[in-house]
Amino acid sequence: MTKKYCIFITALFCVFLGVLTTATAISPDREKSELENRSLQQLPTLEASDFKLAWPIEESGDFFTGKFMSTFETYCNDQFILRDNWVALKSTSERLSGKQENNGVYFCDKDTLISRFDQPDQKRVDTNVGYVNQFVANAGVPVYMSLIPGAVSIWADRLPEGAPNADQKAVIDSIQGASDAIWYDSYQQLWDHRDEDVFYRTDHHWTSLGAYYGYVSLMNALGMEPVSLDSYTMQTVSDSFYGTVFSSSGVRWVEPDDIDIYVPDPGVEVTSWFTGEPEVGALYNWDKLDIKDKYTFFMGGNQSLGVIKNPNVDGPKILILRDSYTDSLVPFLTQHFSEIHLIDLRYYRYSIPQYIKDNDIDMAVVLYSVSNFVTDTNLFTLRQP
Repeated sequence: MTKKYCIFITALFCVFLGVLTTATAISPDREKSELENRSLQQLPTLEASDFKLAWPIEESGDFFTGKFMSTFETYCNDQFILRDNWVALKSTSERLSGKQENNGVYFCDKDTLISRFDQPDQKRVDTNVGYVNQFVANAGVPVYMSLIPGAVSIWADRLPEGAPNADQKAVIDSIQGASDAIWYDSYQQLWDHRDEDVFYRTDHHWTSLGAYYGYVSLMNALGMEPVSLDSYTMQTVSDSFYGTVFSSSGVRWVEPDDIDIYVPDPGVEVTSWFTGEPEVGALYNWDKLDIKDKYTFFMGGNQSLGVIKNPNVDGPKILILRDSYTDSLVPFLTQHFSEIHLIDLRYYRYSIPQYIKDNDIDMAVVLYSVSNFVTDTNLFTLRQP
């Protein structure tokens, strides 16, 4: 390789970087990445207080602690021109090189993306189980509990050979042994139907079919008769769903998921607290099918409190302390309960036993996915009497 050729290649590379840097600087900042399904860092600003110098250095302003530069670096990464294309190129090149994982997501058989499950922090697990036990003691009604396994456990046969993962079933069994709640098993129904589409291939949630089997598990635990699957007519409402695992993986070569429903809208009354104030909600929010995060079609997305009333059902009132998996479970429950109350402890900070008394709740259920329960830092609300 001649000296002139080396100089030419170096100059060409510098021009390439210059063009990219200039294009990034003059292009408008994006607020959100639809492909990654997250908000992007905006340009940080400096104020006079950020230049405060103190000892220890941790008490100084953002400029001296390094927080400003860290935020600015994130901003540059997030707003880099053609970011989505570069992310896709990275994951594609890693797959071609034989790598079977990117950003904590395994590239699996049957066009499936599955998030890795690491051994949870035992201290966090014990703390959360302790909060549940305090709630059981104070609730004043029967409290049931179950943990929903993920695709990493039910579809373990799709994982790359030797892919390291913690044993979700062992984690579930350990928590069951420590819980004072009335335990019911969500694992077996999903395991028995593991050859069916019980999870999305590009998202961490169970599908409506998976939610149906979760519904069967709950009905059996409550001594209630579930509606048979063949009594429903499945309806596909979207064939272009790319979920959270797709967003975090950087993968762009998999086919989208379908979103199906089994229970037609029964005309129930839904009230949702998205922003702290009650508003009219819906079991199915059809407008959400036009956005990236199509799973929010169920119940409209995250909310601190949701109440579903069915005046045509003479049944008990149930409270579910839950994560987003319950959103696609609720339609099946509307046929059995006069009222379904949903509380998301990430946003709700009031006494749950008092809520039970105020609303004449007959039973409560603690229902989380395994991965959410073992990492959640918001269950401390359950300590309140």
